Amino acid sequence: MRRFTVVTVALSCAVSFLVGVILAGGLTPAPTLSSAPRTAASRGGLPAVAAGAGAVNFADVAERINPAVVNIDAASRGGHPNPRRRTDETADPQRDFEVPRQGSGSGFIIDRQGYILTNYHVIEEADRITVTLADGRALRAELVGSDPAIDVALIRVAGVAELPEAPLGNSDDLRVGEWVCAIGNPLGYVHSVTVGVVSFIGRKLFDASLDDYIQTDAAINFGNSGGPLINARGEVIGINAAISARASNIGFAVPINQATAILPQLKSRGKVSRGFIGVLLTDVTPDLQRSLKLPVSRGALVQDVSGDSPAERAGLRPYDIIVSVDGRDIWTNDELIRDISGRQPGTVTRLDLLRDGRRQTASVKLTERPPRETGYDETTPGLSSRAPEPRSVPSDPPLGLTVRDLDTAITRRLGLEIPPAVHGVIVLKVDPAGAAFVPAIRRWFVIMEINRQPIRSAADYQKIVSAARSGDVLAFYGYDAALQQRAFVTATVDESR
Repeated sequence: MRRFTVVTVALSCAVSFLVGVILAGGLTPAPTLSSAPRTAASRGGLPAVAAGAGAVNFADVAERINPAVVNIDAASRGGHPNPRRRTDETADPQRDFEVPRQGSGSGFIIDRQGYILTNYHVIEEADRITVTLADGRALRAELVGSDPAIDVALIRVAGVAELPEAPLGNSDDLRVGEWVCAIGNPLGYVHSVTVGVVSFIGRKLFDASLDDYIQTDAAINFGNSGGPLINARGEVIGINAAISARASNIGFAVPINQATAILPQLKSRGKVSRGFIGVLLTDVTPDLQRSLKLPVSRGALVQDVSGDSPAERAGLRPYDIIVSVDGRDIWTNDELIRDISGRQPGTVTRLDLLRDGRRQTASVKLTERPPRETGYDETTPGLSSRAPEPRSVPSDPPLGLTVRDLDTAITRRLGLEIPPAVHGVIVLKVDPAGAAFVPAIRRWFVIMEINRQPIRSAADYQKIVSAARSGDVLAFYGYDAALQQRAFVTATVDESR
């Protein structure tokens, strides 16, 4: 009995202690911690939504941003030269001009003075722009400035007070997998909201030297163009611009930082001037460094130099590696392009480069960046739509590439325009199961050099690739007839060789 009493008392004490600890909160589950919400990078107007713990509530986001999203109707009387039509001697002159048209898109208000951001293609060649606010008011808008190169336009409505503003965020802070939402007028359904994630950052679509698109699976359809892409804090981090024609859940947006960087020029001059040196660049990748025995693992590798360009006048050549601009280190070709594009034409810039392992300096006077080509036709540029098939080729070609000597006969037969300075062998067939298959090498690619060794005939090509062993990296330098430019392509020889 005495032992039972002692055990009972001990258990009672233990239970009392545990109850006291629980009441004091000592054993409550630890709260989920999250980083402090970032202050919105807005310039006043609608407040950003604080990002707290738990699921993202895009209902709150949409409620705050919707008043700043507008519908844009753009009407054209016609008679403008058609920028998307390429003419020839047999073309119908009447088809060289646009017919009257009317289209619609989206936009968003960025300040109380009535400035609105949208896409250039939404208001392109418009004679009348009408903006409909979220409260139903329809207002006439004027075009302030546009930049077709990155598909951005700035318009303005005047005489309206207390306009709601969309807070602008920092697109450089975006991460793949981050939740975002899109607001716009897809297919005429005004102020529709869709939600998804950031699928990729820095996608190249039209102009590899300038494009920096945000890819998202938030549904973007016709009419969403120009509308905002918004993060979980309720900040605009992109301008919805394009969709993939092959899938319904692949959309693209212009990063908001890219758009805000040109706002001063759009407001003051109505257009954007960018510096230009006239080179085609690529990054120094591990494969290129290994195959070409490059002395550095960073920088912008010159692939091609445009004729009569600042780069040509400064003496730049293919294989040069630009490592700094005015003393600032350059790590990637995108970094160099952003730096040069951010400078005004006429600026004199010092480039530090490596040529055959030796450091050199080039002084380049920038010119105006030429406009991007907008014309197109239904055939691949530079190729004839009726090019005959080449003669039969041997099976099991080295590295999966069937080549032949480049001469006048083959270029004439295929309808190719190859510059006289281009020499080498032309690829007639690509085996996708070949031992060095890479999608970048396609038919009509002219191989000029392999690992810096000149290729002047099919015999030269055969000699070099026959000596390649499994695991070797080959750097092909050649001319892409479809893109009409020189480029590097690397391939690793695998065991099936």
